[in-house]
Amino acid sequence: MQCSGARSPSIALLVNYRFEWVKQVMVMTAAVAWAIFCRVVDNFGDIGVCWRLARQLHQEFGLAVTLWVDDLASFAQIRPEIDPTQARQQLEGVLVLRWDTDFPPLVHAADVVIEAFACEIPAPYLAQMQARATAPVWINLEYLSAEDWVEGCHGLPSPVQGLSKYFFFPGFTKRTGGVFSEQRQRALQLAWRDADSAQFLVSLSPACPQHLAPALNISLFAYEPLALKQWLSVLENSSQSIRLFVPEGRVLLAMKDLDLTAGQYTGGVSRRGALEIIPLPMLAQDDYDRLLLSCDINFVRGEDSFLRAQWAAKPFVWHIYPQEDDAHRDKLDAFLVRYLGHQPTPALMALAAMMQAWNHGGDLSAAWQELVAGRHLLQEHAHAWRKNLLELGDVATNLVRFVNSKVK
Repeated sequence: MQCSGARSPSIALLVNYRFEWVKQVMVMTAAVAWAIFCRVVDNFGDIGVCWRLARQLHQEFGLAVTLWVDDLASFAQIRPEIDPTQARQQLEGVLVLRWDTDFPPLVHAADVVIEAFACEIPAPYLAQMQARATAPVWINLEYLSAEDWVEGCHGLPSPVQGLSKYFFFPGFTKRTGGVFSEQRQRALQLAWRDADSAQFLVSLSPACPQHLAPALNISLFAYEPLALKQWLSVLENSSQSIRLFVPEGRVLLAMKDLDLTAGQYTGGVSRRGALEIIPLPMLAQDDYDRLLLSCDINFVRGEDSFLRAQWAAKPFVWHIYPQEDDAHRDKLDAFLVRYLGHQPTPALMALAAMMQAWNHGGDLSAAWQELVAGRHLLQEHAHAWRKNLLELGDVATNLVRFVNSKVK
């Protein structure tokens, strides 16, 4: 929700309505066991999505959830409670198991099996799925996409070795599975205020332990953008003070390789003209949500942080995961068509131009200046967009509803 001002009655009503529906679904599904298989490909995005889903299914629906993860070290980066050396552990009610190459053959298959992002169920577990008296509901959870074609594929079954595997596509229309969102996340947004933002940013700024001077606060989480060096130069020469919070990751390494964190240092903070760069350790997921709520503009990447930025209802610039066949270009264009609407304002057009330059290269100076000048209008648009997301329903709720329709 907004950082200041009264809560939106319409959003609060939507949230409360969904909570009541969840209570009804919990009664229907309390005894069902779910298993989620996650193979970490992109460091944090895959496990970030899978962990949030597992936690939500357990906490909001009372389900017994097992999360199989092949890379616990990456998981531990976003949840420090995870011990990468332990093959079996509990976290917030979810059973977390290490998915080793030598998969145990006698593990009993769950009632619902989610294959996240086509990671392929291990053969011994698939054999247990086939051996069940009642076939499990097998779901291939796909990546989020705004492309039109996902509506026609969402929910379709595919026969695989005597079982049916259903394709479940998160998306931005009611003919898809909706988007990821949890009660705890929405409660945080509804309660968040300007004072919370100020206090949280101070806690991340070692050079200013008492207070932060007025500045444009930006978070930066990306891969290695082609326009990174030019953009930072624009910030450095800005007419207003800019504070850039950069969590540990690929973009921070890229900045160091380009010597873009050099400058006058105080307490680990780099100052270059109008720009103050504050490197951060990898933040726990809930703290990253707070960072997005606290900044004026957010640069995000992949899928997980991209979606969290939309829930934060702030202007954001998305660095989509680059693919060798350039398929990411179509995905970016499809999202921008939906996000901009039928009659985009000059501010929205500047945002689109900024995203294109950020992803594909080119001069971004004019687009960035227009984006900053119109950021308050962009924030209003972001709030309206978040309301639309709420109306879609979230992935976990829609998944439970879908599974209930398949259970015999």
